[in-house]
Amino acid sequence: MGGFGDRLSAAMAQRGPLCLGIDPHTELLHAWGLGADPDGLARFSDLCVTAFEGFAVVKPQVAFFEAYGSAGFAVLERTIAALREAGVLVLADAKRGDIGSTMAAYADAWAGDSPLAADAVTASPYLGFGSLQPLLDTARRHDRGVFVLAATSNPEGASVQRAATDGRTVAQSIVDDAAALNAAERNGSVGVVVGATLTDPPDLREFNGPVLVPGVGAQGGRPETLAGLGGARPGHLLPAVSREVLRAGPDVAALRGAAERMRDAVAYLARSV
Repeated sequence: MGGFGDRLSAAMAQRGPLCLGIDPHTELLHAWGLGADPDGLARFSDLCVTAFEGFAVVKPQVAFFEAYGSAGFAVLERTIAALREAGVLVLADAKRGDIGSTMAAYADAWAGDSPLAADAVTASPYLGFGSLQPLLDTARRHDRGVFVLAATSNPEGASVQRAATDGRTVAQSIVDDAAALNAAERNGSVGVVVGATLTDPPDLREFNGPVLVPGVGAQGGRPETLAGLGGARPGHLLPAVSREVLRAGPDVAALRGAAERMRDAVAYLARSV
């Protein structure tokens, strides 16, 4: 079916441009009547897999699994496999970033042949965009995607991301570097991450790849405010929502209903851009 960019574009067109998060933080586990332990983590994940079957993209937040050590990683491996079996593209929200052989090892784990490898992974370029090359190369060989952090919503990020160099912000330079990698593709496999609540996002008009937009829902971002974000091309925005949907659990029907309502709202946005 081609590279990740083509698979993602087809999934978004057929199933709606929405990325659903699996974020089993302690408060949610307790709210669902589950223990903050590997068994509760596994039950939480199983309910999400059932509820989110057939959606375009699901994004497990790796940190919440990693917190339980090897048992948590075992649950994550099973969750990734179950989601893919359910026909969902999996985006591992790992935000890995390092240099040299360490980055190459992260690449093997998240974009190679490891049981943790997903359809795509998030990465931090803040050791220099070139430091991501081992991950980009591994992802390309395995037809996987990489979403590079560009402009995040957290206030702490602004001092770095909005700093100017050569007449561009750092965030803009990251978008431009990612765009260059996608230049020869119809649907680029290197995406960027741009926060939903930003009032001054980077220029996305020439970006030929997916734009993951986290922060929709509980964090304050609303689908109706995303139209034309950064001048992004129609069909390229991929809003991500977690708590807004997850708080409807643990009932599977309620979870799926909340996800469908958000998907419908985002689909309307996509048609209106």
